[in-house]
Amino acid sequence: MGLEAILVLCVLAGAIVLFVTEKLPVDVVAMLVLATLLVLGLLVPGRLLTPAEAVSGFSSTATIAVAAMFVLSAALQRTGALRAAGRLLGRIRNQWLFVLVIMLALASLGAFVNNTAAMAVFMPMALAIAAANRFSASKVLIPMSYAAQMGGVCTLIGTSTNLLVHAMAQDAGLPGFGFFEFTALGAITAAIGIAYVMLVGPWLLPDRRAAELTENYDLGKYISELHVTSDSRLVGKSVAGAELGKTYNVSVLELLRGDEKVWAPKQRRLRAGDVLIVRGHWDRVSELKEKEKLELEPEFELRDAQFEGGAVLAEIMVAPASRYVGQTVGAIAAAWSQPATLLALHRRSEVLREQLRGITMEVGDVLLLLVPEEQMAALRRDTGFIVLSEKEPEGGSRKAPVAVGIMLAVIAAAALDWMPIMAAAIVGCIALVITRCLKPEEVYEAIDWRVIMLLAGLLPLGIAMQNTGAAAWIASHALALVGPYGPVAALAAIYLITSLLTESMSNNASAVLMTPIAIAAAQGIDANPMAFLVAVTFAASTSFTTPVGYQTNTMIYSAGGYRFMDFVRMGLPLNLLFWLVAIVFIPRFWPL
Repeated sequence: MGLEAILVLCVLAGAIVLFVTEKLPVDVVAMLVLATLLVLGLLVPGRLLTPAEAVSGFSSTATIAVAAMFVLSAALQRTGALRAAGRLLGRIRNQWLFVLVIMLALASLGAFVNNTAAMAVFMPMALAIAAANRFSASKVLIPMSYAAQMGGVCTLIGTSTNLLVHAMAQDAGLPGFGFFEFTALGAITAAIGIAYVMLVGPWLLPDRRAAELTENYDLGKYISELHVTSDSRLVGKSVAGAELGKTYNVSVLELLRGDEKVWAPKQRRLRAGDVLIVRGHWDRVSELKEKEKLELEPEFELRDAQFEGGAVLAEIMVAPASRYVGQTVGAIAAAWSQPATLLALHRRSEVLREQLRGITMEVGDVLLLLVPEEQMAALRRDTGFIVLSEKEPEGGSRKAPVAVGIMLAVIAAAALDWMPIMAAAIVGCIALVITRCLKPEEVYEAIDWRVIMLLAGLLPLGIAMQNTGAAAWIASHALALVGPYGPVAALAAIYLITSLLTESMSNNASAVLMTPIAIAAAQGIDANPMAFLVAVTFAASTSFTTPVGYQTNTMIYSAGGYRFMDFVRMGLPLNLLFWLVAIVFIPRFWPL
């Protein structure tokens, strides 16, 4: 192994450490990898990486196709097409049947629509239906997340991982995959996975109903700030004497008087100008505000002109991998261009005792905002948040059939080989703008640029691993123990390694790292590399064991009141089941 291969392996090891430890965002890690390889390619003589190869990820067909698919999925979401499908589920009153139908619906949609977008639309609907019919939300949300992932492996456009591996295979001189080439295996795994969930889910999934979730996790309880006005009857009374907890079921956590903070304010007499940090259900906080003549502290900063068109009370959740994670509420408000006002904040199973502007955002935090009605569209477009309660977009029903028709045309063009998937997707995006399903600015906002930068930054790493022989070296050593047992054992090892990586890092990152290794492993034992790439694709796109392994798992973690071990108990057997199914069926569809 030469110096170039050693350097590439060092870069690979560093990338894996950064991905697993999450010291830096995944897109920053990808750009760091790209810059390192670019510099090494210029400084070290040999065949490591040329400048053109270093930036080839930005022009890769996978990168462009993934960007276009984000736009197509966003059009279905924003025109109300997905919402219309979700409303049909509200008619189901039996919990077991509801779980089955919603899993089938999400698995079907996940084959053609970004599964994170589908979950963002279906999750609030499922929670509302569960509450209305007294279903257990914790028995519904994990099956939904799993089904969305199962559907993603059924077509070439189901997940960005499929397109990524397809493009890397073509760059390596392999034929790539057809649009429906994964469908048979995907349908088998989905059927087995859904059957598993329906049979064992009632026993393995926790049964936490709305009342229990509220009691154990304080779901629905917000932290808010109330300003004591001069005409409030609370002036001169102590917090304990006012009996706010008994009357309104609202807890006073802290009293702010100028620069003074009082952590146990029960015996302090209130003055005009005091600020109370309170916690409770929003309807009770609102009742306290109105009856005791208090003011929401953020409202002092409002301008009437911001709300001339009417205001909307919006409930939003901080999304997985959101750019707002780690920032304080005050910093977000200062940088945010939308004229919205934060009224309250909820964090699962944690009582916050700070002013809202000083709280640091975490994934799963739920914010209650007062938003001008005309700004709701911009809020829905912000990929850093998931809107849990929103108004139906105006005109959505008129544009939904157009968006669906364009999506079907893209699928038909790619499936019938009329044009490559990248070209069909680009034409579809243009058609969405021409038909006014999306505005030009909405096209740019629909793209998750973190994923694009991740792909563009990591694709050159795969090229460098192949150029220097680092991939072949890893494959030969990693498969030294199983190689003598034949190609099926090697296939099983590739699937298992990819699955383990995916549980601790981005699915796209694990696919990029494992694709060149899988190709080298197959070539080293004279096996069919396409079979090994299918194993990488399926293993990287199905992460069931941890709440951080896939975005849809993270989205439901807080909303369902789950514990980490709930995912392990339910998901680990399913991951092992998928592994066994892959070992049996991949060689049947892609002979080794």
